[in-house]
Amino acid sequence: MTSAERRPQPEGIPDPDAVEGPSVDVTRSGTVPAHAAERPARTGGGRGLLRETAIIVISALVLSWLIKTFLVQAFYIPSSSMEETLQVGDRVMVSRLVPDALDVHRGDIVVFKDPGGWLPPYEAPDRGPVGNTLRDAATFVGLLPQDSGEHLIKRVVGTPGDTVVCCDAEGLVSVNGVAIDETYIAPASVPSQTEFENVVPEGMLFVMGDNRQNSQDSRYNTGKPGGGFVPMDNVVGSAFVIVWPFGDARVLRNPGDVFTEVPEP
Repeated sequence: MTSAERRPQPEGIPDPDAVEGPSVDVTRSGTVPAHAAERPARTGGGRGLLRETAIIVISALVLSWLIKTFLVQAFYIPSSSMEETLQVGDRVMVSRLVPDALDVHRGDIVVFKDPGGWLPPYEAPDRGPVGNTLRDAATFVGLLPQDSGEHLIKRVVGTPGDTVVCCDAEGLVSVNGVAIDETYIAPASVPSQTEFENVVPEGMLFVMGDNRQNSQDSRYNTGKPGGGFVPMDNVVGSAFVIVWPFGDARVLRNPGDVFTEVPEP
């Protein structure tokens, strides 16, 4: 059969006589199978993995910082002033929603910045240039609990306008004229060995430690800035759970029954 006599080829099917060079397997649609096509080599795989890892790490650090700044923050308990409720070495989680989004209530355990002179001068342990940098960075983003160099933790006994007095004939603290049975104070402690009578100013708190005979609280700081009261602006948050050690982990509930009968000022 001459070239002029060749049958016309269906559209999409090449003329086998017109194919030059080695033959290839052609599908019905006329496309070359994927395995026959030359695939470009992948490049930059290592750089892509590093970039993705960096994005994940940075995102996690930013998220941790946001949580620490606006929601919850971990703190370390350095002293025995809140025994038996809190022990030395406990790690507690503190809600940052207090006092901005949520109110402070009598009985709350609050962390606050030193109003001035409550704590002795503090120097963080020196772990060397690298160790100090890593510690500060991890604390800043919330991976490590905040040290207590400028913070204290106490229980709120009086809120703005309250009159807090000690002691009545039975040795109890009274708030707005009502004696309270403080079930949270340490065993063998007494409500106070020091007599006092204070009206809590607006925007301030009157705080005391649960271990009353071993707590430098509002009773003993009347001659310092704030007159022994804690400015509401100094409150970092309210402790709501112990997370370490695991064996002592528990929720820190407000002892509302203690203040049930206390009237508003």
